[in-house]
Amino acid sequence: MKHILLDMGQLKCGSACRRAAVVFFLIASFITSTQSQTKSPASKILVEGEDLIYNVRYGFVDLGQVKIKTLKRSATNGATTFKTIAYIDSYKKIPFVNLHAVFESLIDSVVFSHFFVGKSKDGDYWNFGRYIFDYPKKKAYLEFGGRDTIIESRDTLTLSGRTQDGLSLFFYARDQLFSGRTQNVPAIVKEKNVNTVINFAGKQESVELDFVDYPVDAISFDGTMEFTGIFGLTGDFEGWFSNDEARVPILAKMKVILGSVTIELMEWKRAGWTPPRAQD
Repeated sequence: MKHILLDMGQLKCGSACRRAAVVFFLIASFITSTQSQTKSPASKILVEGEDLIYNVRYGFVDLGQVKIKTLKRSATNGATTFKTIAYIDSYKKIPFVNLHAVFESLIDSVVFSHFFVGKSKDGDYWNFGRYIFDYPKKKAYLEFGGRDTIIESRDTLTLSGRTQDGLSLFFYARDQLFSGRTQNVPAIVKEKNVNTVINFAGKQESVELDFVDYPVDAISFDGTMEFTGIFGLTGDFEGWFSNDEARVPILAKMKVILGSVTIELMEWKRAGWTPPRAQD
């Protein structure tokens, strides 16, 4: 691989900790679904001002937080797009992890990516990878570099159709929650064209969360990433989204060779929304 956005090579911990830390930085792609083959109405998932904060835990160890924000609406290549951003930070108290990353994505109103940049901190500088999607030409143009802005390499990937990135997947899965079908989606993850199978024929469940003082009404689903991550990520995952129009992700579990990583909603801000209470 020419460039790794989230380099784990300098971690000084055991293999289980390294696997957990790797998954920590892959959580932006923990949930995926397929692209629609017909023209879709604008999604109601993307709402300006939405802020979601998640705790990331491996076993009994809290690794860090993921903050996902939907910022402003604008126009990109004639399409209405929303700027979204994710901040991924390890907790200072964790002795074996000191990792910080930022993902940014421009997502259109039917929830496909038009632009993505991922950055990871390396000392005083940030390494970066940038994806520009050109759907009329069915191409994605990739740029990679270090020291904040210096482009060190470029690549071009051929697209089979409209595609996701590591952050837009988070929103597209929400949009497809009630589809009731097993679906497949093309995405660019870790500089490659990949596919993920996800089963949206889930069921309604009551979910207990550490940060909500009542059981939450949720819809479950599961899936498998059809690629193998570094340090043995199996690709299997399961998740629970709120059973309402917002379809906010509230809980997810991703398997690694030893155990699993849990990602849990801990804070939220979305106009008019609170986690729906499960019925007794």
